This record gives sequence, C-alpha cells and structure tokens, in this order.
Amino acid sequence: MAFVTIAYLVYLLVPILLLLVGSVGETWFNTLLPQGMTGAWYVQVASDGSFRRAFTTSLIVCAGTCLVSALIALPLAYSLHNMAHRGVKTVLRVIALLPVAVPPLVLGFGFVLVFSSDELPFLGSLWVLVGGHVALALPYLLQALVADMRHLNLAMLEQAAAAMGAGFAARFFDIVLPSLRHSLLSGLIMVAALSLGEFQLSNLVAGFLTRPYPVVLLQAFYGATGFACAATVVLLGLALIAAVSGGLTARSARGLQGVAS
Repeated sequence: MAFVTIAYLVYLLVPILLLLVGSVGETWFNTLLPQGMTGAWYVQVASDGSFRRAFTTSLIVCAGTCLVSALIALPLAYSLHNMAHRGVKTVLRVIALLPVAVPPLVLGFGFVLVFSSDELPFLGSLWVLVGGHVALALPYLLQALVADMRHLNLAMLEQAAAAMGAGFAARFFDIVLPSLRHSLLSGLIMVAALSLGEFQLSNLVAGFLTRPYPVVLLQAFYGATGFACAATVVLLGLALIAAVSGGLTARSARGLQGVAS
C-alpha cells in the first residue's frame, strides 16, 4: 500500500516539478533537464498583453461563476432537500447532475449553436462564458450542499425552530445558511478550481478579447518551452492561492464557531 501511495505521488509531482524547473531553465531542447537558469520567462509572461488580459478575464469569470453558482445552488439544494415526493426529487437531481455526464466539448457546441443564432448573437461575450462555467461547476456545489443538509439533519432543526415561532426567513438565514457555510465554502473552492482550469468549453465560446488564461496558455506551447512552463506555473500558482485562501477561511470560520460555542 505504501508503494502504491509513493508511486502515485511521484506520478503526480514529477510533471509539476519539471514545469517548475523548466520555467527557470534558460534552454531546454532534446535534453532531460534544461540548461542554465533565468527568470526572464516570467518577465516575458508578465509583459505579454494577451496573457495579462487573459489572467484578468479568468479572475473575473471565476468570481462571476462562484457568485452565480452560490445564488442558484443554495435555493435549489434547499428545495431538493425539502421536497416530499421522492420520485420528482430523484428526477430533478438527475437533471441537475446531467452536466457532469455531458462532456464539456458537447456542452460547448450546444452553446455555439444557441448563442451564434440571429435571435441570440451573444457568442464570445463574457456572460456566456460565465454561464458555461456555471453549467459545468454547479452540480458539484449542489451535491456538496445537499449531502451536508442530510448530514446535519436540517429538517429537524427547522421543525424545532418553527415550533418556537420562527418564520421561513428566520429559519433560512439563522439556521440553514450558518449551518451550510463550511460546505458552501468547500464547494466554492471546487467551483473556483474548475473555472480557473476549464479549457474545452472556454475554447469554443470565448471571444478574442474574452479568452481566459487556459485558452491563451495553449498558444504558449507553440513557442519557447521556458515561456510555456512559466505561463503554466502562473496558472498553478493561481489555483494554489485560491485553494489556500479557501482553506484558511474555512479554518478561521471553524475557529470562530469554536469560540462562539
């Protein structure tokens, strides 16, 4: 078992380490490791206008995806959890999880057909890109919220609050939302990671000025290897910062909960 774990870690970490080494290598051509060391590749990435614009676009799309996903997933998860009819509840959950089974490429072609028509000529706009990312990421956030609702037995807590005279708004904002803050935060971290790294759908629906970072990153691999490695490390760093920030926020929230209790 230990050997399998070590082998998996090596398989996972070696490509990342090679990217890090390649991003500071001066030349890397037909050799196992690059020759020389330089930081010029990162300077070139930072000075490239298309990469700066794509970096900003990815941050905007990620923030919009997280916001819209949270606004949709919270009431939808609450409705699914409290739905009495099991058959309808199962059908709605299957429909909500369909984007997980549909490849992003297929979903992207669907967006192209819909939003390149004369009635909806919005292909290439930023909000279509956000909508595509929401469609891909929403099922994961929804699943996390519904599972946490079952685990916390929110129905019993709400029944107790209702017996004490609490209305729907008081139950939702004073019981449901505070109870779900950890699962919401962890789900949004997953949504952010999916949005930052999504390529297939973005490559189809993004316009020239709304291309996110992974789409522009593909072009880097047609040029210098060091430049491509540096640009990829920037994307890895962005995802790592999002994950660490979310983890620290969750830890702070748990600390505040412990102090309050």
